[in-house]
Amino acid sequence: MAENTFYLNKKIGGLEETVMKKGLLLAVLVLVTPLLAGCPAAVVGGAAVGGGGGAYIYVTGELKTDYPYPFDKAWNACEKTVAYMNATDVFPEKEISKGTIQAIIDGEKVRFVVEYKTKDLTTVSIRVGIIGNKSASQRLHDKVAAYLSE
Repeated sequence: MAENTFYLNKKIGGLEETVMKKGLLLAVLVLVTPLLAGCPAAVVGGAAVGGGGGAYIYVTGELKTDYPYPFDKAWNACEKTVAYMNATDVFPEKEISKGTIQAIIDGEKVRFVVEYKTKDLTTVSIRVGIIGNKSASQRLHDKVAAYLSE
């Protein structure tokens, strides 16, 4: 009986090892595939939109992208967008490398998060509503991009 138990444990141990090897292979494939496809947008837990010059990533209700502009310029573009949209209850909070603007636009709660990445690269994340609204967030990003290109 003791021999059977040892054999069963050995078999189960080998099975766990095989499953772990397959899991590691799957993880490597998931991470490497976007790089091999030549797409600049990598997706982690959401859907990627766009390509070419800039990629938008929609994750957990937030649409985010990197803009090739300094933090202060991106912050100013977000403030102009909020003003242009006639937002109410505007609460900006700006620190050295991160800022948040919360407001109400067209009856929806909106949050802009502006984060410094490098001297000429800033991430802007926009969430509209409680669970997110991708098309409304895209509309706001379009306005931010227009102000940045002025």
